[in-house]
Amino acid sequence: MVDILHRVGVVAPLDDVYTAVATPEGIAAWWTTDTVGKSEVGETLALRFGEAGGFDLEVRELDPAGHVRWRVVEGPAEWIGTDIDWRLDRRGDYTIVLFGHEGWREPVEFMHHCSTKWATFLLSLKDYAETGRGRPAPDDVKISDWH
Repeated sequence: MVDILHRVGVVAPLDDVYTAVATPEGIAAWWTTDTVGKSEVGETLALRFGEAGGFDLEVRELDPAGHVRWRVVEGPAEWIGTDIDWRLDRRGDYTIVLFGHEGWREPVEFMHHCSTKWATFLLSLKDYAETGRGRPAPDDVKISDWH
C-alpha cells in the first residue's frame, strides 16, 4: 500500500479550516462546486467533476479539535477503499494541514496525477481559508487530459 501525503500551512483559525474540510458547503468552496451530502459520521458526501465523473465519500471521523477522515466508497477503481485523512494543528499564526490519501494498492500513473491535483486543491483550500475565495472545480487548475 502507498499513500499520497501533503503538508500546507494556512493563516486562518483552525475552526475555519475544519469547517472548510468537514462540511459540504466548505468543500464546495475549494474542491468542487458540485458537492452534496451530510456532514455526519456514517453519512455520505457526493462530489462530482462534470464529465470527469466523481466519487462518494463515507464520513468516518469528524473531530472539531482537528481531524476529518473519509473512506472512498464509489468512484475510480483506484480510489475505492482508500481513506482521505485530514489532521489540523494550530501552530502560531498557522493552521497546519497534514493531508493523506491513504491505502493505494500500487503507485500507478493515475496516482501521480491525483497527487498533483491534491496539491492544487490544497492550495485552493489555503486560498479559501485565508481570503474567502478558493478555486474549486470546474474553475480549478487543469494539469492534464485527466482534469
